[in-house]
Amino acid sequence: MPALRSLLPAATLVLLAGAGCSDDGGPRFDAEGGRDVPCMAHQLEPPGSRYTVPERIDTAELLTVLRYYTAHGRKPYCDGADATGADRAWAELYLRQGADRKNVAPLLAD
Repeated sequence: MPALRSLLPAATLVLLAGAGCSDDGGPRFDAEGGRDVPCMAHQLEPPGSRYTVPERIDTAELLTVLRYYTAHGRKPYCDGADATGADRAWAELYLRQGADRKNVAPLLAD
């Protein structure tokens, strides 16, 4: 038992260090579990380096964004509000990939 107690502070430190890592690629896109949804949820933060920095782009995650907005980008937000700055940043990312503007046009309207 004493050996276990001596490991706990180190394990806690490792977990906290990982949680606070600022260069982890940023937030992940919330694709709502890949479900077919009647309305969209807002993205809480704009895309990070895993989507925007060529050396760090995660292709699978980028494809998730493309798939989501192609299927749902014309739907309203579930709370009835307009797109936020973070939502618009994701829509702009979608367009930078060469996707069809009509799929996210409602998100970009002023």
